[in-house]
Amino acid sequence: MKRYGFYYHPIPFRGHFIRYVLAEAGQEWDEPGHDEVMRLKALPVAEQPVPFMAPPVLHDRDRDLWLPQMPAIVMHLGREHGLSRDADLELRLLCDASDILFEITRWHGAQMWEAKSWAAFTGGRLPRWMRMHERLAGSAEGLADLVLAALWHTMVDRLPGLRALLHDTAPRLEARVDAVAASPRVAAMLETWSGREPRYCAGQIEASLLDMLEKGPEA
Repeated sequence: MKRYGFYYHPIPFRGHFIRYVLAEAGQEWDEPGHDEVMRLKALPVAEQPVPFMAPPVLHDRDRDLWLPQMPAIVMHLGREHGLSRDADLELRLLCDASDILFEITRWHGAQMWEAKSWAAFTGGRLPRWMRMHERLAGSAEGLADLVLAALWHTMVDRLPGLRALLHDTAPRLEARVDAVAASPRVAAMLETWSGREPRYCAGQIEASLLDMLEKGPEA
């Protein structure tokens, strides 16, 4: 049996943060799939293997340890497999990533994007986040590098209309995350996602994002 069971939807989004680390650590894992994820989520709290509100959840079978929450999972894997270099920076980047994912999905799909809000986001907060991580990328290595790549490379790979913004705003960050994504173990994992739908986060909010990107700056 593989050491890790990873419970998440069949989309990149938060899942790729864990997949990047598992791949780079040379680990094998299985993903039981959407139906099993939803079954565990729907269980009464007292019957869940670990109390959690929503995936991702990781089962470390060697330790019989269940972990929810993407930052906690990534930090555990980084320590377990010798990838952690600077825990303070790694946690900070994971918190940043959670904020950015919350923002780009308009509060996890609570609202859909429309022209005015999208123009404000891509003209203000999103490039500011990019510039912040451009400044930090020079000191990132190990787990921090993987977190940055899982955030930014996933975003511009699955939503290629944002690639030019990253390139123009944070070219060193772009080069760094592209290099991590091209490393042999991570690249082999990403190849299994080539051409898949949904592209990024699924659902109506993904459709909203793609609509804004298709329409371009004049949306």
